[in-house]
Amino acid sequence: MIQSQNFNPIELILPLEWEESGELEFKSARGGFPKSLWETYSAMANTHGGVILLGVEDDGEITGIADPAKFKKTFWDTINNRGKVNVNLLSESDIATLKHDGKTILAIRAPQASRYQRPIYLGQNPLLGTYRRNYEGDYHCSEKEVRRMLSDSSDESADSRILEHFGMQDIDVLSLQQYRNRFRSHKLNHPWINEDDKGLLTKLGGWYHDRKNNQEGLTVAGLLMFGTDDAIREALPQYHVDYREKMSADPAIRWTDRLTIDGTWQPNLFQFYTKVILRLYADLKTPFILDKDLFRKGETEVHEAVREALVNALIHADYAGMGGIVIEKLPHRFIFSNPGTLLVSLDQLLQGNISECRNKALQTMFTMIGIAEKAGSGMDKIRKGWESQHWRAPFVKEQMQPDRVYWELPMMSLIPEESEAHLQALFGDEFRRLSKIEVQGLVTADVENFVDNMRLRQVTGNHATDITRILQGLVSKGALVQEGRTRGTRYRLPDSVYKGADSVHKDIDSVYKGADSVHKDIDSVYKGADSVHNLREVEIEVLEGIAMPARKNKRLAPQQMEQVIKELCDGRWLSRRQLAELLNRHIDTLRIRFLTPMVEHGLLALRYPDKPNRVDQAYTLANSADRDCEALSVHKL
Repeated sequence: MIQSQNFNPIELILPLEWEESGELEFKSARGGFPKSLWETYSAMANTHGGVILLGVEDDGEITGIADPAKFKKTFWDTINNRGKVNVNLLSESDIATLKHDGKTILAIRAPQASRYQRPIYLGQNPLLGTYRRNYEGDYHCSEKEVRRMLSDSSDESADSRILEHFGMQDIDVLSLQQYRNRFRSHKLNHPWINEDDKGLLTKLGGWYHDRKNNQEGLTVAGLLMFGTDDAIREALPQYHVDYREKMSADPAIRWTDRLTIDGTWQPNLFQFYTKVILRLYADLKTPFILDKDLFRKGETEVHEAVREALVNALIHADYAGMGGIVIEKLPHRFIFSNPGTLLVSLDQLLQGNISECRNKALQTMFTMIGIAEKAGSGMDKIRKGWESQHWRAPFVKEQMQPDRVYWELPMMSLIPEESEAHLQALFGDEFRRLSKIEVQGLVTADVENFVDNMRLRQVTGNHATDITRILQGLVSKGALVQEGRTRGTRYRLPDSVYKGADSVHKDIDSVYKGADSVHKDIDSVYKGADSVHNLREVEIEVLEGIAMPARKNKRLAPQQMEQVIKELCDGRWLSRRQLAELLNRHIDTLRIRFLTPMVEHGLLALRYPDKPNRVDQAYTLANSADRDCEALSVHKL
């Protein structure tokens, strides 16, 4: 019997040259063709794609398939039956028969569906048969999620809808006048400038006449860009914009600047952009001058990158989604987040030159004043601006439930001197013999606490399969430890590198030479010195009682999970591993979804604030003065 620690599915499928999405799923074939395979197909297609290995148990035991030909026929018969699955995304090259230790596995690659193909669903009703994937596996989509996918699949722009009972009285006259002035300065002789207010709005897509239904009125885009506070909140109750600046190292200072909807200004997108862009530019060390009309003058590539990221969040947001637009300025990074999902795959996004926009009228409005383009070059400009300063590559990630897209622009050296010296001390002369990409992989794992295929692709621009080979090579050398075999495979530096100079292996080839010493199983990450079992027995009993709602419910609502974490950390320091064990969650899932955001929003404090990525990092509840500054939950912002 092949046990999980001897089976690396990534190495098994590597020769197939398939794009690695980081999503792998094991399916048992002991009881025949598994019906749950179709839920996983729908979920992968509606998320980022992935690979299903049929004939492998959940624990990694390979039981194989007795009759591969029969299973293949069943698969093709079902996926081509429109009564069972609405769309077949696969071709013959997406199924492969693999041999491992004398047993046969069927590998099935499920591609990511395009925005026009989604949702991929089972049965006849998309509202009942649509699935997606998150950190905990396949889940059944809510009606709201399905309707959002259906809306995104339409050729009609999300912001072109006419708002009944809204009109020119709901437009902030000053905002429209300021926009007209910027338009005139940018395009002096443009014919639209001579239009009256309604005429200009019509040209821009802010006012629409539907000839088919003989209806006309203010559109969602017109209201978002130029509307008054009261009108926007009435028409779009989920709308929210928020700028947060925290440039002080003093934990008692929550925000050094904050701009949100507070009744003192008209919080439409035009006003939000003009106020926020100045704040984002303020502390950039590269020279920059604004003219009297707030146009860029002598603009650098860094300023252009920041502007692109801000406009990108505004024109791609789902304004019916939760959380609103949140822009954060921190000492060494910018974070731009908006509700919604990416309309293209991450691979297409990295390649650039693909223009898919959720709000095309808003895009036009920003384009006409010179601060947006329709060429799909935003990612290239952001990356180019950061490369000009030799900073670490910007990266994008998606969150689900609720759907959000995050862009993070770190202002940190591509290879920080501290990290390079650290790795040089750890691995000695072998470090100098590594390739440039291998070095980037280790640096990313050191600086960001882990590295995965997608992140290293964003850093280097290399092909997914090449990146997988590089990461697996570093694992085989003992320089990285692989965490996870199925969902979201990640790699980190071995635990020994954090335990002092006396225990550091100077030669990569000498690190973890024995197969038994390599932590192949995710569960082993909870067995370190900071395990919950090292707490006092009485304290464990109390903490387990607090954590019980999370331990019993794998899909606990984010707000409830956040409250449980706050209660656990109230008056004590707990490490990531202790929290992960108490809450029965994967350590990285917990850190990404909860611990890091709660620290950034002042709800938790770090034991080692100057080294947030320490493997033994611990958390406690922030002081009451901090907490009173912000009553809203991170997941409600």
